[in-house]
Amino acid sequence: MTHAPLILGFDTSGPHCTAALLRGDTLIASQTQDMARGQAERIMPLIQEVLAAGDVELSDLNAIGVGIGPGNFTGIRISVSAARGLALALGIPAIGVSQFQAMALGIDIPVVCSVAAPRDRLYVHTLNDTSGSAAALCDIDTLVLPNPKAEAAVIGAQADEIAKRTGGRVLTAKYSMAEAIARQAMLNMDNTTPTPPAPLYLRPADAAPSRNAPPVILADPPA
Repeated sequence: MTHAPLILGFDTSGPHCTAALLRGDTLIASQTQDMARGQAERIMPLIQEVLAAGDVELSDLNAIGVGIGPGNFTGIRISVSAARGLALALGIPAIGVSQFQAMALGIDIPVVCSVAAPRDRLYVHTLNDTSGSAAALCDIDTLVLPNPKAEAAVIGAQADEIAKRTGGRVLTAKYSMAEAIARQAMLNMDNTTPTPPAPLYLRPADAAPSRNAPPVILADPPA
């Protein structure tokens, strides 16, 4: 008998810690805690709480999905470091999922995904269209949008205003962030050469890194 894969997804790219556990297509447990700081201390206990709610152990996992941003620099580093460390210890794949991918999961029409950025700016990426445009940092007046005739839907920050410009409608993400990350990871886990997750930074840091040791992203293991 083949058991459905067990996938953990988690994210700390914003003012939150969130995690979800899937067995195949079924959501087993999830938890989200809003918090402006302290994610580094909270993420591992939160993961343990979600696993306990599903009555499983870390060693039962088949893959890990992790949010890679865009978002808060330190928050992204925390979750990516945790995912890579756990994956290395458990011998399972860790799969990076952007906020854009998570927001658009389950939507099969062109959709503009937007994430709030500092100074009233936006991180924006259009998915499910043929433009091949890259994710970008912009403001509401410098949006790179698909052909207006596409009437692309919009999800995320300043969605109402962006929708006026695309001629599309505002949508709500189908899944919570952590659940979407886990589901996207499950779709990608059979990739024969998965790329270790790495932060998705779309702007330079506001300041030099702290002299206090930040979470370190593990180097890839030797071939």
